[in-house]
Amino acid sequence: MAQKDTARSILDAAEELFSERGFAETSLRNITTKADVNLAAVNYHFGSKKSLIQAVFARFLTPFVAELDKALNTCDAEQGEQPADLMSLLRLLSDTALRSGADRPERLRIFMRLLGLAYSQGQGHVRRFLRVEYGHVFRRYSDLLTRATPELSDEDRFWRVHFMLGATMFTLNGVDSLTAMAEHDFGKPTATPDVIEQLLPFLASGLKSPAGA
Repeated sequence: MAQKDTARSILDAAEELFSERGFAETSLRNITTKADVNLAAVNYHFGSKKSLIQAVFARFLTPFVAELDKALNTCDAEQGEQPADLMSLLRLLSDTALRSGADRPERLRIFMRLLGLAYSQGQGHVRRFLRVEYGHVFRRYSDLLTRATPELSDEDRFWRVHFMLGATMFTLNGVDSLTAMAEHDFGKPTATPDVIEQLLPFLASGLKSPAGA
C-alpha cells in the first residue's frame, strides 16, 4: 500500500471509530486493526493519538476554512461598510459546509458528531488546535455576526452562538433518522440541505430574539 493510501486508510478508520465510540474509548489498536496497518504506520504518519485526532478534524476543516475565507472576501466586497444580513451569514456558512463535504455527503454529519464529542469529552487539545489553525478565519466570521447583531451584548451573543452550535450539532448528527421520520410523516424525500433550510430560520430567530424575552 502506498504511503498516501496508508495515511488515508488510517484517517478513514479513525474518523469512523471516533464518531462511533468516542475518542477515549477508541484505542490505536482498534484503529490499526480496522485500517489493516501496524502501529508503526500510525506513528510514522501522525506521531500520536492526539495528532491523529487533530488530523481527522483538519481533513474536513482545511478545505472548509479555505472556502469560507473566499466566501468572506466576497461578502466583504459586496457589503462594504454595511453589516451583512444575519440569514445571509448563516446561509454562507451552511453552503460552504455543504460544498466542502460534497464528495462524501455523510462527512458533514460525522464532523458534527466529532465536534460535539470534542466539546463533551474534554478534548481541550482539539479546541486549542482549532483556535491556532483556523481561528483567524472564524474570528472574521464572528466579527460579521457581531456587526449583524449590534443589539446583543457580548455575553448574550456568546451564549446564543453556543446554543446555535449545539442545535446544529444535534440536528446534523441525527440527520439520517430525522430525514427518515420526515419522509415517513410527509411522504416526500428529504435530504440534508432540506433539513438545513428548516434549521436556518430557527437559528436566526434564536440569535436575534430580544434579551430576556
